Amino acid sequence: MIEEEPLRRPAPGGFAPAALADWSEETLRAYVEALRAEIGRAEAAIAARAAQRAAADAFFRKPG
Repeated sequence: MIEEEPLRRPAPGGFAPAALADWSEETLRAYVEALRAEIGRAEAAIAARAAQRAAADAFFRKPG
């Protein structure tokens, strides 16, 4: 059985960039595409949380 490494939260202060000087153009393009995919995944998670919060706010809103 292959165990996956657990996902970790980013360190305070943000993202640690990779050393790109020795990477080929092809590798850099693949890296950019992987980063774009990860950004999309993070944005989808943010949108889902916002939708959950909006639904909870609507449910618990006091008539007034």
